[in-house]
Amino acid sequence: MDEKSNRFRMIAKTIAGLEEVLAKELTDLGASGVKLVKRGVEFFGDKRLLYRANYLSRTALRILKPIAIFTAENEQQLYYEIGKINWSEFLDVDGTFSVDGVTTYSNITHSKFLALKTKDAIVDQFRNKFGRRPNVELENADLVVNVRIFRNECTVSIDSSGESLHKRGYRKATGPAPISEVLAAGMVLLTGWDKNSNFIDPMCGSGTIPIEAGLIARNIPAGYFRNDYCFMHWSDFDKELWESVVSDAKDAIVDFKGAIVGSDRSGRILTITKENVESAGLQNVITLRTSFFADLQPPEGEGILVMNPPYNERMKTEDIVDLYKSIGDTLKRRFAGYHAWIISANIEALKFVGLHPTRNIALNNGQLECKYSRFEIYEGSKKQMYAENNVEPEVIEEPIKKTGKRKRIVK
Repeated sequence: MDEKSNRFRMIAKTIAGLEEVLAKELTDLGASGVKLVKRGVEFFGDKRLLYRANYLSRTALRILKPIAIFTAENEQQLYYEIGKINWSEFLDVDGTFSVDGVTTYSNITHSKFLALKTKDAIVDQFRNKFGRRPNVELENADLVVNVRIFRNECTVSIDSSGESLHKRGYRKATGPAPISEVLAAGMVLLTGWDKNSNFIDPMCGSGTIPIEAGLIARNIPAGYFRNDYCFMHWSDFDKELWESVVSDAKDAIVDFKGAIVGSDRSGRILTITKENVESAGLQNVITLRTSFFADLQPPEGEGILVMNPPYNERMKTEDIVDLYKSIGDTLKRRFAGYHAWIISANIEALKFVGLHPTRNIALNNGQLECKYSRFEIYEGSKKQMYAENNVEPEVIEEPIKKTGKRKRIVK
């Protein structure tokens, strides 16, 4: 930690594919030294930024504060180094804690054993100091210790978030195969939506994507509906600073007069959606419609369409090819002027949309590796559009990570 500025290192974890979105969020919040890592972002900030990142970031799953880094080539070295940390600085003897361990390419090969040895070292330190020890609590612990070993280098962090930040608190019920709130928010932000034009999710299920769009449009904090974070149980918790962060964020909430539409063919599912929308306080922002996609009439004007159709994985459909063909046909027939974004783990089925994607982004939906594709919908062909506007197509060369080759993307 830089004592002069009270800035310290933090790590924000996220879903694979959202690292750059999260980095921008944190930079906008005032983070410095921002660096992308696998499924996360390293950054520096003060206690206020730690509170703001938990409360305001839409694409962070948790915010970790590293407290020690050391070499651990065996269990004895791990136990010794963990024991050197002054744990009473972070946890009261009457408190509770849990340990989350992950090990990769290291001599200590089992994550559960890593967590167990860490727990033993913490407990033994308290017992030696106070004659008694804090209890282990797997859920809602006062202190969550995060231990990661990679190639025998161990990073010990304390988790400032506790329960994953994707658990916003507004979702009262879900339908089949619900999408994560963090993924939904990341998908909305990746579209570059201006928060003025139309926004449509024609297969909205329980409503997570349009709800996250509504929260973004109104600048409602991601943590608006949460009441508890792990940092509130730390000995250095600054209640006045936290209340200032919350007050400033609430003052920044704005009205939204645009159109956000969530539609689904299932009236039963939309009953759940309506409950979630009302729980999020967005009943005057989001319009819900019961409709098949092929029959959906979009509001006038241009806009963004985001869709999470069945992949033929967790959700089944009788003919996945016909479904994706009909999606493409409906887009061409009804959604001229829209940028349509489709996420799917069924890469073969995506080809049957019959439109050329202008951007493809790799994202994970749970354990499923997905492609998030953008399709620009025009009256007539794209070639005709360029000719009518007397412009040449913009071609961007992007490296393909796996092969090192380059691909041409026409915009």
